[in-house]
Amino acid sequence: MAVVDRPRLVVILGPTAAGKTEVAMEAAGRSGAEIVAADSMTVYRGLEQGTAKPSAQDRQSVPHHLLDVVEPTASFSVARYQELARQAIGAINRRGRLPLLVGGTGLYISAVVDYAEFPPLPPRPEVRRRLTAAADREGTALLHEELSRLAPDLAEAIHPNDRHRLLRALEIAGTEAGERGPPPAYDLLLFGIQRDRAGLYRRIEARVDRMFAAGLVEEVAGLRAAGVRREHQSMQALGYREAIACLEGEYSLEHAIYLVKRNTRRYAKRQMTWFRRDPRIEWLALDGQSARWAGQLIRERVAARWGDIVELG
Repeated sequence: MAVVDRPRLVVILGPTAAGKTEVAMEAAGRSGAEIVAADSMTVYRGLEQGTAKPSAQDRQSVPHHLLDVVEPTASFSVARYQELARQAIGAINRRGRLPLLVGGTGLYISAVVDYAEFPPLPPRPEVRRRLTAAADREGTALLHEELSRLAPDLAEAIHPNDRHRLLRALEIAGTEAGERGPPPAYDLLLFGIQRDRAGLYRRIEARVDRMFAAGLVEEVAGLRAAGVRREHQSMQALGYREAIACLEGEYSLEHAIYLVKRNTRRYAKRQMTWFRRDPRIEWLALDGQSARWAGQLIRERVAARWGDIVELG
Protein backbone atom coordinates (compact mmCIF):
# COMPACT_ATOMS: atom_id res chain seq x y z
CA MET A 1 0.00 0.00 0.00
CA ALA A 2 1.08 3.57 -0.57
CA VAL A 3 2.95 5.41 2.19
CA VAL A 4 0.79 8.10 3.83
CA ASP A 5 1.57 10.87 6.30
CA ARG A 6 -1.11 9.84 8.79
CA PRO A 7 -2.31 6.38 9.85
CA ARG A 8 -5.06 4.99 7.63
CA LEU A 9 -8.54 4.23 8.92
CA VAL A 10 -11.68 3.03 7.16
CA VAL A 11 -14.94 3.38 9.09
CA ILE A 12 -18.00 1.28 8.28
CA LEU A 13 -20.98 2.47 10.30
CA GLY A 14 -24.77 2.44 10.26
CA PRO A 15 -27.85 1.54 12.27
CA THR A 16 -28.34 -1.78 13.97
CA ALA A 17 -29.21 -4.70 11.64
CA ALA A 18 -28.26 -2.77 8.49
CA GLY A 19 -25.63 -5.35 7.53
CA LYS A 20 -22.37 -3.71 8.62
CA THR A 21 -20.67 -6.97 9.60
CA GLU A 22 -21.37 -8.61 6.24
CA VAL A 23 -20.09 -5.57 4.36
CA ALA A 24 -16.96 -5.37 6.53
CA MET A 25 -16.18 -9.03 5.92
CA GLU A 26 -16.56 -8.49 2.17
CA ALA A 27 -14.36 -5.38 2.32
CA ALA A 28 -11.71 -7.25 4.28
CA GLY A 29 -11.82 -10.39 2.15
CA ARG A 30 -8.47 -12.21 2.26
CA SER A 31 -6.66 -8.92 2.53
CA GLY A 32 -4.46 -7.29 5.09
CA ALA A 33 -7.46 -5.66 6.78
CA GLU A 34 -8.33 -6.13 10.45
CA ILE A 35 -11.59 -5.15 12.13
CA VAL A 36 -11.91 -3.01 15.24
CA ALA A 37 -15.40 -3.27 16.73
CA ALA A 38 -17.20 -0.02 17.58
CA ASP A 39 -20.05 -1.35 19.69
CA SER A 40 -20.77 -0.47 23.30
CA MET A 41 -22.06 -3.95 24.19
CA THR A 42 -19.86 -6.42 22.28
CA VAL A 43 -17.06 -5.35 24.63
CA TYR A 44 -18.69 -7.53 27.31
CA ARG A 45 -17.80 -11.18 27.73
CA GLY A 46 -20.74 -13.54 27.93
CA LEU A 47 -23.15 -11.33 25.99
CA GLU A 48 -23.59 -13.34 22.82
CA GLN A 49 -27.18 -13.85 21.67
CA GLY A 50 -28.30 -10.25 22.04
CA THR A 51 -25.27 -8.42 20.67
CA ALA A 52 -24.86 -9.92 17.17
CA LYS A 53 -21.14 -10.49 17.65
CA PRO A 54 -19.21 -11.68 14.61
CA SER A 55 -19.26 -15.46 14.29
CA ALA A 56 -16.31 -17.65 15.22
CA GLN A 57 -15.79 -18.27 11.50
CA ASP A 58 -15.66 -14.52 10.79
CA ARG A 59 -13.16 -14.00 13.60
CA GLN A 60 -11.01 -16.80 12.27
CA SER A 61 -11.09 -15.39 8.73
CA VAL A 62 -10.33 -11.77 9.70
CA PRO A 63 -8.65 -10.60 12.92
CA HIS A 64 -11.10 -8.75 15.20
CA HIS A 65 -10.30 -6.41 18.07
CA LEU A 66 -12.21 -5.00 21.07
CA LEU A 67 -14.59 -7.90 21.46
CA ASP A 68 -15.00 -9.52 24.90
CA VAL A 69 -12.62 -7.16 26.70
CA VAL A 70 -14.45 -6.71 30.05
CA GLU A 71 -16.59 -8.79 32.39
CA PRO A 72 -20.35 -8.14 32.37
CA THR A 73 -20.19 -6.91 35.96
CA ALA A 74 -17.75 -4.12 35.01
CA SER A 75 -18.41 -0.59 33.83
CA PHE A 76 -16.90 0.55 30.55
CA SER A 77 -16.52 4.17 29.48
CA VAL A 78 -16.19 5.89 26.14
CA ALA A 79 -12.80 7.19 27.28
CA ARG A 80 -11.58 3.64 27.91
CA TYR A 81 -12.91 2.54 24.53
CA GLN A 82 -11.14 5.45 22.85
CA GLU A 83 -7.85 4.45 24.46
CA LEU A 84 -8.13 0.79 23.44
CA ALA A 85 -9.33 1.56 19.92
CA ARG A 86 -6.48 3.99 19.26
CA GLN A 87 -4.00 1.39 20.48
CA ALA A 88 -5.48 -1.29 18.22
CA ILE A 89 -5.64 0.98 15.17
CA GLY A 90 -2.07 2.11 15.69
CA ALA A 91 -0.80 -1.46 15.99
CA ILE A 92 -2.66 -2.53 12.83
CA ASN A 93 -1.14 0.34 10.86
CA ARG A 94 2.33 -0.48 12.17
CA ARG A 95 1.90 -4.03 10.88
CA GLY A 96 1.23 -2.57 7.43
CA ARG A 97 -2.40 -3.64 7.45
CA LEU A 98 -5.63 -1.70 7.07
CA PRO A 99 -7.85 -1.06 10.13
CA LEU A 100 -11.61 -1.16 9.60
CA LEU A 101 -13.55 0.49 12.44
CA VAL A 102 -16.94 -1.20 12.25
CA GLY A 103 -20.07 -0.61 14.32
CA GLY A 104 -23.07 1.45 15.21
CA THR A 105 -22.12 3.19 18.45
CA GLY A 106 -21.80 6.74 17.19
CA LEU A 107 -20.25 8.06 20.39
CA TYR A 108 -17.43 5.51 20.18
CA ILE A 109 -16.78 6.23 16.51
CA SER A 110 -16.73 9.98 17.09
CA ALA A 111 -14.34 9.56 20.02
CA VAL A 112 -11.87 7.83 17.70
CA VAL A 113 -12.13 9.65 14.39
CA ASP A 114 -12.55 13.18 15.76
CA TYR A 115 -9.93 12.78 18.46
CA ALA A 116 -12.41 14.00 21.06
CA GLU A 117 -11.13 14.43 24.60
CA PHE A 118 -12.94 13.29 27.74
CA PRO A 119 -11.51 15.17 30.71
CA PRO A 120 -12.86 14.44 34.19
CA LEU A 121 -15.76 16.72 35.00
CA PRO A 122 -16.65 17.62 38.58
CA PRO A 123 -20.27 17.64 39.76
CA ARG A 124 -22.28 20.64 38.59
CA PRO A 125 -24.74 21.40 41.43
CA GLU A 126 -26.67 24.09 39.54
CA VAL A 127 -27.32 21.75 36.61
CA ARG A 128 -28.21 18.89 38.97
CA ARG A 129 -30.77 21.09 40.79
CA ARG A 130 -32.43 22.14 37.55
CA LEU A 131 -32.59 18.58 36.24
CA THR A 132 -33.85 17.23 39.57
CA ALA A 133 -36.64 19.78 39.63
CA ALA A 134 -37.63 18.84 36.08
CA ALA A 135 -37.62 15.13 36.99
CA ASP A 136 -39.74 15.83 40.09
CA ARG A 137 -42.30 17.58 37.91
CA GLU A 138 -42.36 15.27 34.88
CA GLY A 139 -40.61 12.02 35.84
CA THR A 140 -37.44 10.24 34.74
CA ALA A 141 -38.81 9.68 31.22
CA LEU A 142 -38.09 13.34 30.54
CA LEU A 143 -34.45 12.88 31.59
CA HIS A 144 -34.01 9.85 29.36
CA GLU A 145 -35.62 11.63 26.42
CA GLU A 146 -33.27 14.59 26.80
CA LEU A 147 -30.21 12.36 27.10
CA SER A 148 -31.31 10.45 24.00
CA ARG A 149 -31.30 13.73 22.11
CA LEU A 150 -27.86 14.79 23.34
CA ALA A 151 -26.07 11.43 23.35
CA PRO A 152 -28.19 8.52 22.10
CA ASP A 153 -25.56 5.84 22.74
CA LEU A 154 -25.01 7.02 26.30
CA ALA A 155 -28.77 6.97 26.84
CA GLU A 156 -28.96 3.45 25.48
CA ALA A 157 -26.67 2.24 28.27
CA ILE A 158 -28.84 3.67 31.07
CA HIS A 159 -32.20 2.31 32.14
CA PRO A 160 -34.99 4.89 31.69
CA ASN A 161 -35.86 4.53 35.39
CA ASP A 162 -32.30 4.93 36.69
CA ARG A 163 -32.73 8.46 37.97
CA HIS A 164 -29.30 8.79 39.57
CA ARG A 165 -27.31 7.74 36.48
CA LEU A 166 -29.53 9.80 34.19
CA LEU A 167 -28.96 12.91 36.27
CA ARG A 168 -25.18 12.40 36.30
CA ALA A 169 -25.09 11.62 32.57
CA LEU A 170 -26.98 14.80 31.77
CA GLU A 171 -24.59 16.79 33.94
CA ILE A 172 -21.71 15.66 31.77
CA ALA A 173 -23.53 15.15 28.46
CA GLY A 174 -21.62 17.98 26.80
CA THR A 175 -18.32 16.33 27.66
CA GLU A 176 -19.44 12.75 27.04
CA ALA A 177 -20.79 13.74 23.66
CA GLY A 178 -17.24 14.79 22.88
CA GLU A 179 -15.31 18.01 23.20
CA ARG A 180 -13.84 18.34 19.72
CA GLY A 181 -10.06 18.10 19.97
CA PRO A 182 -7.33 18.45 17.34
CA PRO A 183 -8.01 17.59 13.69
CA PRO A 184 -8.60 13.87 13.00
CA ALA A 185 -5.52 11.80 13.72
CA TYR A 186 -6.22 9.51 10.77
CA ASP A 187 -6.35 9.59 7.00
CA LEU A 188 -10.03 8.68 6.87
CA LEU A 189 -12.57 7.02 4.63
CA LEU A 190 -16.06 6.78 6.14
CA PHE A 191 -18.86 4.63 4.74
CA GLY A 192 -22.43 4.39 6.00
CA ILE A 193 -24.58 1.31 5.41
CA GLN A 194 -28.26 2.13 5.03
CA ARG A 195 -31.54 0.53 4.04
CA ASP A 196 -35.02 1.90 3.52
CA ARG A 197 -36.96 2.11 6.76
CA ALA A 198 -39.37 -0.73 6.03
CA GLY A 199 -36.56 -3.07 5.02
CA LEU A 200 -34.47 -2.15 8.05
CA TYR A 201 -37.39 -2.70 10.40
CA ARG A 202 -38.03 -6.15 8.89
CA ARG A 203 -34.39 -7.05 9.49
CA ILE A 204 -34.59 -5.77 13.07
CA GLU A 205 -37.67 -7.86 13.82
CA ALA A 206 -36.13 -10.96 12.25
CA ARG A 207 -32.95 -10.47 14.28
CA VAL A 208 -34.90 -10.11 17.52
CA ASP A 209 -36.83 -13.30 16.77
CA ARG A 210 -33.51 -15.12 16.17
CA MET A 211 -32.06 -13.76 19.41
CA PHE A 212 -34.86 -15.16 21.52
CA ALA A 213 -35.05 -18.42 19.57
CA ALA A 214 -31.30 -18.90 20.07
CA GLY A 215 -31.68 -18.64 23.84
CA LEU A 216 -31.33 -15.01 24.91
CA VAL A 217 -33.48 -15.49 28.02
CA GLU A 218 -31.50 -18.58 28.98
CA GLU A 219 -28.26 -16.68 28.48
CA VAL A 220 -29.46 -13.92 30.77
CA ALA A 221 -30.53 -16.48 33.37
CA GLY A 222 -26.99 -17.87 33.30
CA LEU A 223 -25.50 -14.40 33.67
CA ARG A 224 -27.75 -13.73 36.68
CA ALA A 225 -26.65 -17.01 38.24
CA ALA A 226 -23.04 -15.86 37.77
CA GLY A 227 -23.69 -12.64 39.68
CA VAL A 228 -24.69 -10.19 36.96
CA ARG A 229 -27.46 -7.92 38.18
CA ARG A 230 -30.04 -5.72 36.56
CA GLU A 231 -28.24 -2.55 37.60
CA HIS A 232 -24.99 -3.50 35.85
CA GLN A 233 -24.18 -1.49 32.73
CA SER A 234 -24.09 -4.60 30.55
CA MET A 235 -27.72 -5.37 31.38
CA GLN A 236 -28.84 -2.04 29.91
CA ALA A 237 -28.22 -3.40 26.41
CA LEU A 238 -31.25 -3.77 24.17
CA GLY A 239 -32.65 -7.24 24.65
CA TYR A 240 -30.88 -7.84 27.94
CA ARG A 241 -32.82 -5.32 30.01
CA GLU A 242 -36.10 -6.69 28.64
CA ALA A 243 -35.04 -10.32 29.13
CA ILE A 244 -34.00 -9.74 32.72
CA ALA A 245 -37.29 -7.96 33.43
CA CYS A 246 -39.09 -10.96 31.94
CA LEU A 247 -37.17 -13.34 34.20
CA GLU A 248 -38.07 -11.21 37.21
CA GLY A 249 -41.77 -11.47 36.35
CA GLU A 250 -42.26 -7.90 35.26
CA TYR A 251 -43.89 -8.97 32.00
CA SER A 252 -44.36 -11.97 29.71
CA LEU A 253 -41.94 -13.33 27.13
CA GLU A 254 -44.24 -12.17 24.33
CA HIS A 255 -44.28 -8.65 25.70
CA ALA A 256 -40.51 -8.70 26.13
CA ILE A 257 -40.09 -9.60 22.46
CA TYR A 258 -42.49 -6.83 21.46
CA LEU A 259 -40.56 -4.29 23.55
CA VAL A 260 -37.18 -5.31 22.14
CA LYS A 261 -38.46 -4.89 18.59
CA ARG A 262 -40.04 -1.52 19.35
CA ASN A 263 -37.04 -0.21 21.30
CA THR A 264 -34.58 -1.38 18.65
CA ARG A 265 -36.53 0.38 15.91
CA ARG A 266 -36.43 3.58 17.96
CA TYR A 267 -32.71 3.17 18.60
CA ALA A 268 -32.00 2.68 14.88
CA LYS A 269 -33.81 5.92 14.18
CA ARG A 270 -31.69 7.76 16.75
CA GLN A 271 -28.54 6.22 15.29
CA MET A 272 -29.37 7.57 11.83
CA THR A 273 -30.08 11.01 13.26
CA TRP A 274 -26.64 10.96 14.87
CA PHE A 275 -24.81 9.74 11.75
CA ARG A 276 -26.58 12.11 9.37
CA ARG A 277 -24.79 15.02 11.03
CA ASP A 278 -21.48 13.95 9.48
CA PRO A 279 -21.04 15.09 5.85
CA ARG A 280 -17.85 13.03 5.46
CA ILE A 281 -19.80 9.77 5.28
CA GLU A 282 -20.38 8.15 1.88
CA TRP A 283 -23.69 6.33 2.18
CA LEU A 284 -24.13 2.93 0.53
CA ALA A 285 -27.75 1.84 0.13
CA LEU A 286 -28.17 -1.93 0.30
CA ASP A 287 -31.76 -1.92 -0.95
CA GLY A 288 -31.48 -4.12 -4.03
CA GLN A 289 -27.72 -4.41 -3.59
CA SER A 290 -25.59 -7.05 -1.86
CA ALA A 291 -22.98 -6.85 0.87
CA ARG A 292 -20.50 -8.09 -1.73
CA TRP A 293 -21.27 -5.07 -3.91
CA ALA A 294 -20.72 -2.68 -1.00
CA GLY A 295 -17.54 -4.45 0.08
CA GLN A 296 -16.12 -4.29 -3.42
CA LEU A 297 -16.97 -0.60 -3.69
CA ILE A 298 -15.14 0.07 -0.43
CA ARG A 299 -12.11 -1.85 -1.70
CA GLU A 300 -12.15 0.26 -4.86
CA ARG A 301 -12.26 3.47 -2.82
CA VAL A 302 -9.37 2.21 -0.70
CA ALA A 303 -7.32 1.33 -3.79
CA ALA A 304 -7.98 4.75 -5.29
CA ARG A 305 -6.91 6.46 -2.06
CA TRP A 306 -3.91 4.39 -0.94
CA GLY A 307 -3.29 1.68 -3.51
CA ASP A 308 -4.36 -1.94 -3.52
CA ILE A 309 -4.70 -3.80 -0.24
CA VAL A 310 -1.85 -6.29 -0.03
CA GLU A 311 -3.16 -9.84 -0.33
CA LEU A 312 -2.01 -12.29 2.33
CA GLY A 313 -0.56 -15.64 1.47
